[in-house]
Amino acid sequence: MEDKDGTFRPIARSAVSSFNLVLMRFWFMCLLAAAAGLIVLTFSRDFSLVKAVDSAVVVMVILFALSFFAEYVDSSLGMGYGTTLTPVLLIMGFSPLQIMPAILFSEFIAGISAGGLHHRLGNVDLNVRTQAGKSMLILAGCSIVGTVIAVFFALSLPTTVVKSYIGIMILLIGLFIIFGSRILGGFSWSKIVGLGTIAAFNKGISGGGYGPLVTGGQIMIGVPGKNAVGITSFAEGLVCLVGLILYITFHGWLDWTLAIPMGIGAIISVPAATWTVKILPEQSLRKYIGYATIFLGTLTLVKLWL
Repeated sequence: MEDKDGTFRPIARSAVSSFNLVLMRFWFMCLLAAAAGLIVLTFSRDFSLVKAVDSAVVVMVILFALSFFAEYVDSSLGMGYGTTLTPVLLIMGFSPLQIMPAILFSEFIAGISAGGLHHRLGNVDLNVRTQAGKSMLILAGCSIVGTVIAVFFALSLPTTVVKSYIGIMILLIGLFIIFGSRILGGFSWSKIVGLGTIAAFNKGISGGGYGPLVTGGQIMIGVPGKNAVGITSFAEGLVCLVGLILYITFHGWLDWTLAIPMGIGAIISVPAATWTVKILPEQSLRKYIGYATIFLGTLTLVKLWL
């Protein structure tokens, strides 16, 4: 409550401002930590971690923490979860067949939750009657088509060509976001369809390139940054659900010792991430998304040619 002279109001505002400042500092620290980790993984061929830890509890705590930080970055920028976690988990000694379904599971529950909270906080309106809601459904639907198309190309294209294509495309999108102004013109449904299909094609042939392309591509055609992050989170959550169902159908159940701590860590990070997007100025968010996209595209190319 507030007393008659309004004493409590400035105190409440001060508390909120202090919380926002602490959260922003924490966000920057997470961005820097993720960037540093990816640089180490890119340039250190012989980098290694202990592959087995005697205590199962310690392993689960590590998985929880890694997933929390990776999803915090992803839900606030619309990219980075799989890109960050996959190489780290491989170094820790987990196999690809353990990692991929665990990432799909955790990103599914976190993506749906993040999209819902972005909607609730007003970062985006995902009602199916709105432009953002329709865009989200189209992106998710096209992702299935793009993945099917990717299967045929993945069997015939050399790995070097695939990774070069992904890296160059992501790098150019980042550059256009920072230095260009609506290079592709204004918003259109045909561009959303093309964006969703190409992004899913990227993910299908390389396992990455979805978040940076969908988030960055939307900004390039005039979608506000906060909308783009919310749309990407929810759409990718739906795509991961489809991938998870296919995995269970053809390969069996998940390794829950990996999936559960990752899922818990990811979903707990969502409230802080969505609030971070809410308090960030639109222009600043656009800039950060552009820099993150350039960074990931550059690392993709550097890692390929090392």
